[in-house]
Amino acid sequence: MSMEEHKVSGERLVERVKELVKEGNARRIIVKNAEGHTLLEIPLTMGVVGAFFLPIWVALGSIAALASHYTLVVEKKDGPVTPAGEIGTHP
Repeated sequence: MSMEEHKVSGERLVERVKELVKEGNARRIIVKNAEGHTLLEIPLTMGVVGAFFLPIWVALGSIAALASHYTLVVEKKDGPVTPAGEIGTHP
């Protein structure tokens, strides 16, 4: 597994997390404030969709309003990634 860090502003926090989720290869996203304290950990597993993320988007929106700079720590899977829409489908 590999880890990446992304510095984002409060106004781009929700948008950037949505982009990372959509990429489909993140296992976990950790939101940290400017001091490095963890504010929210989002575990991502196969099959997690739609309604599950609604409370997360609300929480992220609230967190984004509190400060101007955040760090997203992204734990990614190594190897090929199967997009969520292709799970269990055969050619």
